[in-house]
Amino acid sequence: MDTAPGPAPDPHADRRPRGTRGRSPFVTGFLLSAGALLAYWFGGLILQAGSVLILIVVSLFIAFGLNPVVRWLVNRGIRRSYSVLIVALGFVAALALFVLAIAPVVADQIAALTDSAPGWFDQLQHNRQIQRWDDQYEIIEKARDYVTSGDLTQQLFGGVLGVGLAILAAVGNVFVVIVLTLYFLASLDRVKHGLYRLAPASRRAQVESLGDRILEGIGGYVSGAFVVALCAGMSTLIFLFIVGLGQYAVALAVVVALLDVIPMIGATLGAVVVSAIALATDVHIGIACIIFFVIYQQLENYLIYPRVMSKSVDIPGSMTVIAALIGASLLGVIGALLAIPTAAAILLLVREVFIAKQDTR
Repeated sequence: MDTAPGPAPDPHADRRPRGTRGRSPFVTGFLLSAGALLAYWFGGLILQAGSVLILIVVSLFIAFGLNPVVRWLVNRGIRRSYSVLIVALGFVAALALFVLAIAPVVADQIAALTDSAPGWFDQLQHNRQIQRWDDQYEIIEKARDYVTSGDLTQQLFGGVLGVGLAILAAVGNVFVVIVLTLYFLASLDRVKHGLYRLAPASRRAQVESLGDRILEGIGGYVSGAFVVALCAGMSTLIFLFIVGLGQYAVALAVVVALLDVIPMIGATLGAVVVSAIALATDVHIGIACIIFFVIYQQLENYLIYPRVMSKSVDIPGSMTVIAALIGASLLGVIGALLAIPTAAAILLLVREVFIAKQDTR
């Protein structure tokens, strides 16, 4: 009697997803549809909490930027709890002093800029081409009425109530960011080591090494961007006082420092704003501002920025541009700010994990 076993069953004969075999097509379709609806609902919740998630990410990045200072104090023999307290108090005090010292001056200078705007429109009328366009379309008259009537502010903020709500929301966001930053700074090591324990014990050392390098790079980038922006603001402040534009120097220097944080286009935007106001005030001062910003941006691009960022991010120039564009398209200015350290972290993982694994095959 022939007892030879029959052919082995083909394991690939049933290609339905595991967990749906043996069920009717109706049940399978229902489960897949329910899963898709659940994913869609969860994605909608994430989008609704997008503003809160952005505040959390910004707070994390600020905490990473302050962590090198905490580590420097720890290396000097100060306990980490005391180091965090010192850095936190210094951060809050510096922010408060900046607001108290700069806000009134900036407000006065912005008011002076607004009062001077009609005079600049009158100066523009002396240009023949602009005067020809104005005679035909009344461009300057419409622009003057638009700026001086307050319609611009109402459209930007939705009127007086909108301005109050916008200021209240901004103050609330700043408060939330400060609280979250202090919390993350105090618990950074504990959270970091807790996350490292999620990795398998056989690969935990490699995960800790990569994680520490990524966090160190992010912290170096954040603190470095602050230093570069501070250099741009201080240089602009000193230059504007020298050339005789001191009545607007503080406000314009703050604008340049804030815009300089934005990758790629921030420094150019700041230069355009300052040069335009300087040209409207005095042609010679405007030309001097253009020359100054052209020279300073070369110094920043080839001397200041490479020296400050040399130990924080290792990313090619083309990747910087691509990352900034993608980040700006997703999250606007904040996305552009966070894109470069994020791209550097991804590039580090690709080099140390994927490429290293491919080289061993």
